[in-house]
Amino acid sequence: MKKVLILSSSPRRGGNSDTLCDQFLRGAVDGGNDVEKIFLRDKKINYCNGCSVCSLHGKPCPQNDDMAEILEKMLAADLIVMATPVYFYTMSAQMKTLIDRCCGLYTEMKDKEFYFIVTAAEEDQEKMWRTIDTFQGFLDCLENPTVKGVIFGLGVWHVGEIKDKPAMQQAYEAGKNL
Repeated sequence: MKKVLILSSSPRRGGNSDTLCDQFLRGAVDGGNDVEKIFLRDKKINYCNGCSVCSLHGKPCPQNDDMAEILEKMLAADLIVMATPVYFYTMSAQMKTLIDRCCGLYTEMKDKEFYFIVTAAEEDQEKMWRTIDTFQGFLDCLENPTVKGVIFGLGVWHVGEIKDKPAMQQAYEAGKNL
């Protein structure tokens, strides 16, 4: 059994990437894992203000928001799913803001497994690797991360368009076969 944390950065509850998160969650639960999903829009996550309290002084971030709780959950997880809709060939602002706020504790994120879920109106998977490269920039700063897989939901824009795409089954199977 793995402790799984799903971070859904869609601004739309029930949007295409959020729907794939739900499928991954369903599969992971069916596979007997301990799973939690956080819908980032429900949380207050301020931008990093560059004060260096966390990185230079090793103290908790002075911002009074939900990021400390999310960081604790990231540190406790065995596997982290990071999901985003793709805007202009990169991740959502919600996901980037979360990543930037990992500054203080990223050195403690060791031996984590990751899945990435990306959805886009674009149909060319090659172009989606730009978004994955952005995620990889985060992982390059961690100690011994492992990318377990990437789920691409392509050719989708409007809510619900993902429902007849192969990514739905791929997300479920990925979760179930952890």
